[in-house]
Amino acid sequence: MSRRRSLSFNRREALRFGALGLAGVAFGSLGVRGALAQQAGAASGAALGAPRHGLSVFGDLMLPADFSHFPYVNPDAPKGGAFRFVPSQWGFNQNPQTFNTFNTFILAGDAPPLMESCFDTLMVRQLEEPDAVYGLVAESVSVSDDEKTFAFHLRPEARFHDGSPLTAEDVAFSLEILRTRGHPMLRQVLSWTDSVTVESPQTVVVVMKAGASNLLPPTVATMPILSKAYYEAHDFQRSSMDIPLSSGAYRVGRFETGRFVEYDRVKDWWGRDLPVSRGQGNFDVIRVEFFRDRQIAFQALTKGTLNYREEFTSKTWATEYNFPAVQDGRVIKAEFPDNLPAGAQGWFLNLRREKFADPRTRQALDLAFDFQWTNTNLFYGAYQRTSSYFENSEMKAEGMPSAEELALLEPLRDKVPEAVFGEAWTPPVSDGSGADRKLLREANDLLLAAGWKRQGSSLVDANGVPFTIEFLDNSPAFERVVQPYARNLERLGIELTFRLVDPAQYQARRSGFDFDMTGQRYSLSPTPGEAVRDFWTSQAAKTDGSYNLAGISDPAVDTLVEALINAPTREEMVTAARALDRVLRLGHYWVPNWYKPIHTVAYWDEFGFPDKPPHYGFPVAGTWWHADAALNKNG
Repeated sequence: MSRRRSLSFNRREALRFGALGLAGVAFGSLGVRGALAQQAGAASGAALGAPRHGLSVFGDLMLPADFSHFPYVNPDAPKGGAFRFVPSQWGFNQNPQTFNTFNTFILAGDAPPLMESCFDTLMVRQLEEPDAVYGLVAESVSVSDDEKTFAFHLRPEARFHDGSPLTAEDVAFSLEILRTRGHPMLRQVLSWTDSVTVESPQTVVVVMKAGASNLLPPTVATMPILSKAYYEAHDFQRSSMDIPLSSGAYRVGRFETGRFVEYDRVKDWWGRDLPVSRGQGNFDVIRVEFFRDRQIAFQALTKGTLNYREEFTSKTWATEYNFPAVQDGRVIKAEFPDNLPAGAQGWFLNLRREKFADPRTRQALDLAFDFQWTNTNLFYGAYQRTSSYFENSEMKAEGMPSAEELALLEPLRDKVPEAVFGEAWTPPVSDGSGADRKLLREANDLLLAAGWKRQGSSLVDANGVPFTIEFLDNSPAFERVVQPYARNLERLGIELTFRLVDPAQYQARRSGFDFDMTGQRYSLSPTPGEAVRDFWTSQAAKTDGSYNLAGISDPAVDTLVEALINAPTREEMVTAARALDRVLRLGHYWVPNWYKPIHTVAYWDEFGFPDKPPHYGFPVAGTWWHADAALNKNG
């Protein structure tokens, strides 16, 4: 463990959420919990096995029942100090630029990132494994032979922040209200639960529907647990600045709407000494700052208003980290490996608009983007081109399809382009001039073949309506990247305008799919599950607030998504992902952008952190600590 290091790993952003064990508990005799497990099995019609301390989609758990802490933490990390930053990941209705509600599990409103850290879950992710979860509120779980029935046995000491007990009634209430009235992403996932039954104050039984994937149980186990009593007195679906009752390691402290929110460590948190918690949640205060402008946020780092920043602007990283605090070593620049699938960053085309209906039109729009020129002249050579929806992972399709991929693709031959059975499609490589004539000529030919016509300097449709595109964004930082692309489109007769809107309007327009083109980066789990339906399926295309920005509605994609989700082995999951990747790429639903397999971060020299981050995550706010806190062991 070190406070200050010179880090230089060769290589490269959610919240996706920081993942949401039974340690040293023996089950040598049947006892009360064993009796309850038998009762639960009888009630659900399924015999349950011996209690387990964790769940994993494929294979055995890495950690034994008597593990003391996760392998990537410092179990003796001191508590104290403050972590002040702008989050690099968020989800649900969270907005990194402003907030007007603390209800983060619904579609309405703009919630601050990290609100989920206030809520406990049955189990939590172990980030050295791709999909394993270990017990937090749930001391253990008993599973039926067909792996469809799961009896979660709760720790009797679990408490909400007001001291009231957290019981199976709260768990059942949470899963039901999130399934029926929660954010669309939560409803999508939980729609695959068949029933939730309270068997006792400490036992809740969840039965999965036929067809639910192996990843659903660990996903259900990481759903937030809400207080039934609180929401019987408060409208769950109302956007509100009331701070909800919760039970997690942190709770909302001071805040100023639209400027900052502080999450205070709950020093008497009931779960602080559990193996899944040891060495984590070390800061007394995690403060999320809100800025409308990236440059102002950068200046906040230089002044010490922020003490940590993950940098996503290559120009800033290459040219502006030369302020005095960097030069004298008070601020450290570092690179940490990012082993998660880089996922898909791109400019997504809204197929709900008729002008994008023809895939030849969409392919032409891709050809007009000169990544090579952009990377050299705007990004200082920092990036690689994204070509896959599963970039930076084994799930990325490459070369010709394997025999196993063909077994999935052949039944879909009449539903997919013939090119799916050839080399995996990759974006074109330009001559780096910024206006590659060969590629622009090819784009022009595709547009004409799709039915567009030249009318003077403009491209028009069959009714004479000019081809225009509004690029929706909430930050001026991207304009410098979009403008060279707009010039190439102008050469093709297409007018692209960059529309900058305020964060609340941006969130509302994206949720309602009111845009032509917009940028998005999302990363996927190393073991994709039910949530991917929210990205690519026909149902998600019709669901406001889903991540299917492009409006992909393709029976072949739907089929392959199900094959991916329901793969019985990791090898078959990878095969299904590669087959799906081939079909998605040839849909030309986006103009793929760029990625880098490292986290580029800068932080004031006041932190300690474990020697090596976990393989499947970068939970800085969870596992780092304030070095000065070692002088004040305040538990």
